[in-house]
Amino acid sequence: MEQDQQQIRNLRDFLLVYNKMTDICFSRCASNLNYRTLTMDEESCLDSCAGKLIRSNHRLMGAYVKLMPTIVQRRLAEYEKKAGELPQAAEGTSLPEPNAPLPIQQSNLQPADTNQQAPITPPSEDIQVTASSGS
Repeated sequence: MEQDQQQIRNLRDFLLVYNKMTDICFSRCASNLNYRTLTMDEESCLDSCAGKLIRSNHRLMGAYVKLMPTIVQRRLAEYEKKAGELPQAAEGTSLPEPNAPLPIQQSNLQPADTNQQAPITPPSEDIQVTASSGS
């Protein structure tokens, strides 16, 4: 399943690059849409454009493959450093007890309206509901 998803991602990435390359080269090279066939100038322009984009893509991927292991190592070292700092920071602070009430900030409290009536609470008697047949 994971391999199928990876193949789908690879195909999607390839198609995105191919579509972008086609769009760039078409907009640069196709100047006359009056004929079904390409002119010699358009054909050489398209060959040159596609070749440049493919070569640049290979160079970028080569650089990515070379740099990615060092980037991953650097990120892993940063995560390990942060993970090591968390327990040290937690030792200096105490956590509230599980059943302790949360502190209320006084600045967020609104003054009470003295003209309001107390809320009406329903009676706490057990109410039994009986179903009657309506036929």
